[in-house]
Amino acid sequence: MKPRLYGLMAEFRQPEALVRAARTARERGLAGVDAYAPFPVPDLAEAVGYPGSRAVPCATLIGGIAGGAGGYFMQWYAATQSYPVNVGGRPLHSWPLFIPVTFELTILCAAICAVVAMLGANGLPRLHHPVFATPGFDLASRDRFFLCVRLPEACTEDDPSYDRAMAVLRETDPIDIQEVPA
Repeated sequence: MKPRLYGLMAEFRQPEALVRAARTARERGLAGVDAYAPFPVPDLAEAVGYPGSRAVPCATLIGGIAGGAGGYFMQWYAATQSYPVNVGGRPLHSWPLFIPVTFELTILCAAICAVVAMLGANGLPRLHHPVFATPGFDLASRDRFFLCVRLPEACTEDDPSYDRAMAVLRETDPIDIQEVPA
């Protein structure tokens, strides 16, 4: 029995070649295309078909609103309900005193929610991914650019989708094409 494959990995020397290969793969109908580069590459997100995510901005807004409202409510409750103290004849609900803490809790909760949403959107923490076992993939953090085309579940070398993906990747003229075991 042949081993199951996660996908095929093509290696490139230049970022422009990676972007061209990603566009070619998407134009030819290959769906699961991922790119790996040592630095941000312009137009790469569009080339691989990344639609963007609304998760981080929405989570940041919700966290900020919840933090601000919670901070203000906490101070209002303490000053007017739990422990009302008349200080210098000021009203118990003296809102200008509540602004600094409300502001700080808004920023703190928004930042924490943004980080948690970013980690969740990126699928982190991920301790193992099949592409990590690809020989030479450690160069993706230094000076190489990789394009991975995911294959359907239970795909082997005998599957027509394997041949189609391999043909498209060969057409892009990479340095090397390797199989990524599942």
